[in-house]
Amino acid sequence: MEVDRDEASYGRSVTRTLFAGGVVFDGTGSAPAPADVLVEDGLILDVGTDLDADEVVDCADSTVLPGLIDSHVHVLFSGVNVLRMMQTPFSYPFYEAVHNLRTTLDIGITTVRDASGADLGVAQALRDGLIAGPRIQISISMISQTGGHGDGWQPCGAVMPLLADHPGRPPTIVDGADEMRRVVRELVRAGADVIKVATSGGVLSPRDDPRHGHFRDAEIAVLVEEATSAGLFVMAHAQAADGIKVAIRNGVRSIEHGIYLDDEAIEMMLAAGTWLVPTLSAPRAVLIMADAGVPMPAAVISKARMVLEAHDDSVSRAIDAGVKIAMGTDSGVGPHGNNLDELELMTNLGMSPLEAWHASTASAAELLGIDDELGTLEPGKRADVVVLGGSVSDLVDLGERVRAVYQDGILVAGGA
Repeated sequence: MEVDRDEASYGRSVTRTLFAGGVVFDGTGSAPAPADVLVEDGLILDVGTDLDADEVVDCADSTVLPGLIDSHVHVLFSGVNVLRMMQTPFSYPFYEAVHNLRTTLDIGITTVRDASGADLGVAQALRDGLIAGPRIQISISMISQTGGHGDGWQPCGAVMPLLADHPGRPPTIVDGADEMRRVVRELVRAGADVIKVATSGGVLSPRDDPRHGHFRDAEIAVLVEEATSAGLFVMAHAQAADGIKVAIRNGVRSIEHGIYLDDEAIEMMLAAGTWLVPTLSAPRAVLIMADAGVPMPAAVISKARMVLEAHDDSVSRAIDAGVKIAMGTDSGVGPHGNNLDELELMTNLGMSPLEAWHASTASAAELLGIDDELGTLEPGKRADVVVLGGSVSDLVDLGERVRAVYQDGILVAGGA
């Protein structure tokens, strides 16, 4: 059914654009089917047949999709090489972000959630149209305990964080509920759209163990209380089973990575409606870099090899159990622009191709709290549209098959 025009559109020229002749995957759960998508004034007006328009985008031999969503990226990183980072000027990563955002948009990802690094300046530059890229939600900096995944302390006594603190990125190493409350409030003040916390060790941090849970219930409860009072969700870097469970018990919305999920954790996720963002690309990216000779601590390489099998097994069991999945890649640990490889990795662990696309559209939009505007091709939604050559059943070379990308009905990539 066609939606009514906004009253403000009357009295001025508005172009109707029709994405015609393709197969539509609308993200709602319906099977892909031949249809056209009618866009007007940045919104989807109708999806169906026998529609008329001023301009036609030929989508023959293509699938028309909602704009894709990557729920876990780091746009200021372009691979993790601590020695290179130490020699990189402070402002350089912000210019890298401009390139990484453009690269991400070019492959059809029109929305991202930055899992630490990007600050309000990056977000505002995107929102003001100063630079091109996906819509963005920012977490600014990950909250970590002393000796946790975000603590850059080294045995020599030096502190080498992946990104330096600055006025827009406050320090986020905390211990105890009172410090947690203060730091969450500082992140809210700095413009965070989501709060990220590390409730376990990780792979890239050489002084902790991904099998160990971090933070106690009282600390995470305060974090979620403060985030909720500010209208924000919480995402948790959570690899250890204990760290996953402390996050779920206290109302964290999504588990990032989920490497050591046990049966109890999966049952808790199902009961609480917690999302899993698998980031299957992340440990593989670390191993690719190590094999290419990128200098890394031996502990990091060892942990990346250690977690790979457990990670795949955990995600496979979560998929089988029906845990809600949202696509996320951890791009920035590895290269940007390969994000869509994550879909094939998810299908290797038990998802159907359509489920992987759903995780990259409607499910991710719901996780981010933007499903009232994005994530599906339905009348009234914002016209973020991707034209993909071929069928969504074929997940090979997806990035190379993106023919055109639109945000709010405006061509922003491809289309030549």
